[in-house]
Amino acid sequence: MVSQSHSRIIRSRSPHNHPSISTSIRWGERSALDRGPVVGTLVNHNHRNVIGTHGGSYGIYRALSVASGELDPGHQPLLEHTEPLITIAPNEAWFDPTKIVSLDPWGAIVIEMFAPLIQKGYQIRPTIAITQAHLNLPEIQNAISKGTLTIDGEILKSNGSIKVTKIAIDPVWYLPGIAKRLGIDEQSLRQALHDQTGGMFPEFLNNRELKVWLPPIGNTTVYIFGNADQIQNESRELTLRVHDECNGSDVFGSDICTCRPYLIQGIEESIKIAQSGGTGIVAYFRKEGRALGEVTKFLVYNARKRQGDRADQYFERTECVAGVQDARMQILMPDVLHWLGVKRIDRLVSMSDHKYNAIVNSGIQVIDRIMLADDLIPLDARVEIEAKKAAGYYSA
Repeated sequence: MVSQSHSRIIRSRSPHNHPSISTSIRWGERSALDRGPVVGTLVNHNHRNVIGTHGGSYGIYRALSVASGELDPGHQPLLEHTEPLITIAPNEAWFDPTKIVSLDPWGAIVIEMFAPLIQKGYQIRPTIAITQAHLNLPEIQNAISKGTLTIDGEILKSNGSIKVTKIAIDPVWYLPGIAKRLGIDEQSLRQALHDQTGGMFPEFLNNRELKVWLPPIGNTTVYIFGNADQIQNESRELTLRVHDECNGSDVFGSDICTCRPYLIQGIEESIKIAQSGGTGIVAYFRKEGRALGEVTKFLVYNARKRQGDRADQYFERTECVAGVQDARMQILMPDVLHWLGVKRIDRLVSMSDHKYNAIVNSGIQVIDRIMLADDLIPLDARVEIEAKKAAGYYSA
């Protein structure tokens, strides 16, 4: 279903009253056609206007499928009936080239926004997909049994499952905006990206007209609890958990960190606010091991276990292996929130000052912060909590 404001944008930018259509990208323009599509096609290189290809890190598997003969390199996906099940309405942040620099705000609705170009044969792909589903988590079932969560039949179903809207977002980086966000010049950014990817993207240096990159990294998934239409309504309360991937804890329940317990607490808080008429959001970023990777994480675990797992050496162990304590670049994280239209967060389920500072410095107000409940901290994760507290990683 398309919102009225969204519908007006579609009508006002129809091909009949648009004087010209260009495939160049002018980041921050107020209409999709004026801005231009993100075209990472490998079928017609004359149409390409970005560095890289669609699919992030999964592009390598596409290459293997092509090489093995299982996939026709010219395959054209049939995108009929794949449109979003709900609409995220455009807001002013979509038109501000400084507010959103790491995703394409139009990425979910390219089929309708760029229909004139698609009809002309341009291979334009969605970079955002929006669907709906139910989650079934043992901790939520346990909370229902204990009476800390109540079945309402709408958000929390009779079988204990949770109704959610799910949004998958592939990264789309506007290089001038990324550079400005980091406080460096674009050339320095392009040089570093070129060098640190082993020169696999020569366009960083030899084609400076290309200002947009599709980086081969993981995506972001957003889970919305309650009515997504109310996110931009500041009269309704909003709860947010920003969570960075931890496969060991989130999926397998490893007890050396607090990741899954805090994720579950964020989900519980999101359910409660949705049941009271507000909206809950869990933004899940693929930044395994503080964006240093799982191999690095496990190497650090080994060093901690062999040399004594002490809070005062917690971050030193990471820095010795990786050269840096944390590579998550939280300064880019609020882009997703601005895309959704978040203006105020009533309850931020996070102790991280890095996340809090990134959010408030981007112009979003935070009313209250929710600490991780002490009884949810696994025994082996006490070192992590004490180390972060001693390092000023979070505010008690």
